[in-house]
Amino acid sequence: MDKRTKEILTKLDDAYGTELPLFLHYKEPWQLLFATILSAQCTDARVNEVTKDLYKKYPDLKSFADADIKELENDIRSTGFFHNKAKNIKASAQRILDVYGGELPRDLDDLLTLPGVGRKTANLIRGHIFNDPAIVVDTHVGRLSRRLGFTTEKDPKKVEFDLMKVLPKDHWIIINTQLITLGRTICRSQSPKCSECFLYDQCPTHGTVK
Repeated sequence: MDKRTKEILTKLDDAYGTELPLFLHYKEPWQLLFATILSAQCTDARVNEVTKDLYKKYPDLKSFADADIKELENDIRSTGFFHNKAKNIKASAQRILDVYGGELPRDLDDLLTLPGVGRKTANLIRGHIFNDPAIVVDTHVGRLSRRLGFTTEKDPKKVEFDLMKVLPKDHWIIINTQLITLGRTICRSQSPKCSECFLYDQCPTHGTVK
């Protein structure tokens, strides 16, 4: 790890801590999986509002697997793309029951066989549920990784692999939460607040993004 990367990680740790907070609310591992599926093109706050009642109505995997698809669609309608999300949640619940004995699988390849689950969701589950080193690349992580010079790639999988090369494993999962927080508050997509950023001196693109 080079000096600049070490300085960036130290400042991120100082600003946001090294705990593993998660913006999505859940109690059971499968609840985090479904909340993450619901979060596609939807705010975490909205997902948390929906799942508060959703997990009371459907308290276990079997209730999701047995759910009437139209009723489930209506229950999650406000998260958007509810047709696909309902179909994927119902099918994932059934597969977890049938193939994995009701337990969320740990292996990346197994997670990727679940309907609606891509690398971002799978790595989030691996990191937050199983404490396995994993990098979650969403729009914030991708954007800030490019601005900080960690990658030039736009494909999330390629960004993930580039970050694996430059970041120590103990920062693989926490970097997601840290960069999301920075991206939402300071390093925004439009009109980033470069002059207010604590990474100003380490950022090769400060002042160049409008």
